[in-house]
Amino acid sequence: MLPNLITKTITLEDGREITIETGALAKQADGAVVVRMGKAMLLATVVSKKEAGEGVDFLPMSVDYQEKFAASGKIPGGFLKREGRLSDYEILISRIVDRAIRPIFPDDYHADTQIAITLMSSDEDVLPDALAGLAASAALAVSDIPFNGPISEVRVAKIDGKLVINPSPIALEKASLEFIVAGSLDFILMVEGEADEIQEDEMVEAMQFAHEEIKRHCQAQIELTKEVGKEVKREYNHEKSDPALFDKMRAELYDKLYDVVSRQIPNKSERSALVKEIKDAFVESLGEEHEFEASLIGPYFGKIHKEAARNLTLDEKKRLDGRKLNEVRPIWSVVDYLPSAHGSAVFTRGETQSVTTCTLGTKMDEMMIDGATISGYNKFYLHYNFPGFSTGEVKPNRGPGRREVGHGNLAMRALKKVLPAPEDNPYTIRIVSDILESNGSSSMATVCAGSLAMMDAGIQIKAPVTGIAMGMISDSKTGKYSILSDILGDEDHLGDMDFKVTGTSKGITACQMDLKVEGLDYAVLKEALYQAKEGRLHILDEITKTLAAPKTDLKPHTPRSFQMMIPKELIGAVIGPGGKVIQEMQKDTETTIVIEEIDNQGKIMVFSANQKNMDAAIARIKAIVAQPEIGETYTGKVKNIQPFGAFVEFMPGKDGLLHISEIKWERVETMDGVLEPGEEIQVKLIDVDKRTGKFKLSRKALLPKPEKKAEDKK
Repeated sequence: MLPNLITKTITLEDGREITIETGALAKQADGAVVVRMGKAMLLATVVSKKEAGEGVDFLPMSVDYQEKFAASGKIPGGFLKREGRLSDYEILISRIVDRAIRPIFPDDYHADTQIAITLMSSDEDVLPDALAGLAASAALAVSDIPFNGPISEVRVAKIDGKLVINPSPIALEKASLEFIVAGSLDFILMVEGEADEIQEDEMVEAMQFAHEEIKRHCQAQIELTKEVGKEVKREYNHEKSDPALFDKMRAELYDKLYDVVSRQIPNKSERSALVKEIKDAFVESLGEEHEFEASLIGPYFGKIHKEAARNLTLDEKKRLDGRKLNEVRPIWSVVDYLPSAHGSAVFTRGETQSVTTCTLGTKMDEMMIDGATISGYNKFYLHYNFPGFSTGEVKPNRGPGRREVGHGNLAMRALKKVLPAPEDNPYTIRIVSDILESNGSSSMATVCAGSLAMMDAGIQIKAPVTGIAMGMISDSKTGKYSILSDILGDEDHLGDMDFKVTGTSKGITACQMDLKVEGLDYAVLKEALYQAKEGRLHILDEITKTLAAPKTDLKPHTPRSFQMMIPKELIGAVIGPGGKVIQEMQKDTETTIVIEEIDNQGKIMVFSANQKNMDAAIARIKAIVAQPEIGETYTGKVKNIQPFGAFVEFMPGKDGLLHISEIKWERVETMDGVLEPGEEIQVKLIDVDKRTGKFKLSRKALLPKPEKKAEDKK
């Protein structure tokens, strides 16, 4: 007997349909849906415990997006042949969903919650990441878990000057902008994407266009909730409360905390120390035995501190470190800091610092991608590292976490827009950003340092890219708001918006926005974007004082490259049987040689930091691929001797017959003692047999013809 399915359909402008189905799969989860578009199918499930853990004062939620290899008819690589830890691509999609979903949960909901989104069937014309947020929200919508949704996510792109929703991968290749936008019926929640140096107004237009589609997705989920009968959500009580304690703390501590934040101390450690003194003094004043709930002191203290800091900015337009609202912290930078790196830079802005390297490699250094729906190679990639000491913490090194993957991806998207065209860049480029200090926006420091490192390495980027993190503090009751440029870590924590924008002097290349407050007016958003532009251009002025344009040459120790095209049929001659020829060349000349077939031709790239070695490798390749010309003279080596002549290798891999009659002008009766195997001789190519392609050589043609004797003339 078939289950009772409940289905909702959303029709896009171009006629494509998205369906949300519930009631068939994973019925023991609190909520489960299948979202379909074309042949693509995503199963989203959500489970949340009824009670919160002891002492938990946050939402312990995990979001995992995973693609099954069977979804696209593939078997996983590797030894185990099964899906393992999430790939970076899956982590990035998980983060996008998490950042959109997390803010819509009630602030006092602290139960363990898990959202799992699985791609069960793929479609080459459908990008599943644009459906993952809708699937997660729909799973919550058909559950009894409290949340302030629904929400949805869509991809908006501008293709041939027209904005479109959820384009196909092929169409997306021509896009001048591409953003994933998340939102509810009433407001935008999250934006992330990249663009070809667009203007601020164009970005706002794309977000508004996306929001109109999102509203339709949300309305479909509201109707689905009603049909499923999940309009009433579960009751919960996850927070202890002690109003008397809060009132006492606010009365005693607010003015003290306001006094500390109003001192506008630039140093984070000094500010933190003064705040800690106030908290410690209050705890000590209570004595060992007191009537209040001790576990609430920390959260209440943080709440009062946050209120004081926010009011300082809203009422007096002042910031914690003394800067103006649109002021960027002091900047210093240097390039060529690491003498052995191909390119390096140090970028420091306030108490945030990145040391970034640029390494140039060959095609063999490309990053291989082997996913369920995506496979191929990357010639440009960026790795971001965030060690514990950068914030003065003791933290074990367990490899990159989701935050590191996300921050590195944002910086990579910002910088890849200014890379030289593929035909102008033979290198694989790896950027590595090591954050040595962090107090706000280390990903944007990575963008700035990455630009400098590439220019220091001699990569001819189109223009330097800089980035800035914007924040906002707002009060919906009074309508007051303050937009902050280059936010501190503390301002990120106490603010309502984290908005990172990167770009060149011409326009925006990437952005990432997370909202923590409902209802950001588009006029305010536009104001924030233009204030960000002002900050970006200021930072650009600062880094161009260090290095204004790419260096005209590579470092002496950087591999130089040489590129040549050869006929397709000669690729095998250069490689040799089992790779013998090319391997010997690389070993003898200490070079790296890469061959690939492109457009029915062979493309050869030679890499070496030593010009003499490179010249030797190039000469050997040219000798192999050179076409024999009748009438040309060659230095050949005798390979073997036959009664009728000798076979001579006159070019690499090319043997010709030196007939006994072509050795000298005088008659040669026998080959005995005339030539020896391995002997080098000069020969001339006199003919090529049109039927067999065999080469005919002559030695006597290069020797002076003896004059006839007098008796011969008679």
